[in-house]
Amino acid sequence: MNKLLLAVAVVFLLTACGNKEEMTSIPAPAAPAAAVAPAPVELKVAIDPTYEPFTFKTADGKPTGFDVDIASAICDQIKRKCVFVEQVWDSMIPGLMAKKYDAIISSMSITEERLAQIDFTDKYYNTPSRVVVKNTVKFDGPASIKGKKIGVLKASTQEKYAFGELKTAGVTVVSYEAQDQVYLDIKAGRLDGTVADFVEVTGGFLSKPEGKDYLLVGPELFEPKYFGTGAGIGLRKGEGALKTELNTAIKTIRENGTYKSINDKYFAKFNNLDVYGK
Repeated sequence: MNKLLLAVAVVFLLTACGNKEEMTSIPAPAAPAAAVAPAPVELKVAIDPTYEPFTFKTADGKPTGFDVDIASAICDQIKRKCVFVEQVWDSMIPGLMAKKYDAIISSMSITEERLAQIDFTDKYYNTPSRVVVKNTVKFDGPASIKGKKIGVLKASTQEKYAFGELKTAGVTVVSYEAQDQVYLDIKAGRLDGTVADFVEVTGGFLSKPEGKDYLLVGPELFEPKYFGTGAGIGLRKGEGALKTELNTAIKTIRENGTYKSINDKYFAKFNNLDVYGK
């Protein structure tokens, strides 16, 4: 009888020990994973990086310039991530309409002709254009440069002006895919000058060694029928919500000092020019 009780006690003890080992081998519940913030929605922005100081590339190939900084500041305001897409100028609007990108922030002037195809935000800057010729040329209006060759950016407001006012006066107008190509041909002696945005041509050509023998001539060119009402952000038609967001962002960076900081970074050297204009 005692031996039976002893055997039962041993079995009970072994079973209890086994259960204890099983209990201690159960893994503790995993800690909940930390929440991962969703990545910001991208805003694909088209630029033509041949338009210094508005859009150009650093030595290591990164896009920079006034337009790029303004775009980045606007993206910060609307909580989007700017992704820059390089695009040849005369393909800007077709690319937008084909949904290759969401917006054009590349010094595109708001004109009636463009408004027939796409929409625009409010302006974010407005600077005049000027005629540039060699300092030996006596300029007294379009007729005074009859027979000269003037280079312009293809599909630009300056091209529209040149065909409307210079070509009709006997000036040969040559269109280029990029503004920096115009300057290369002026330097090579294949052109006598250009029509370009006053700030761009000053920063991108006249202030450099190759531009030392050239100068701005004639009046500031603002005619709305050629040059529109300032540079805005180009959008596809029907993007009302995005347009409202971007207009609010433009207003905000104007009010909080961000715009002035970017403006002064590039244009303080031009007698503290405010490119926003009137």
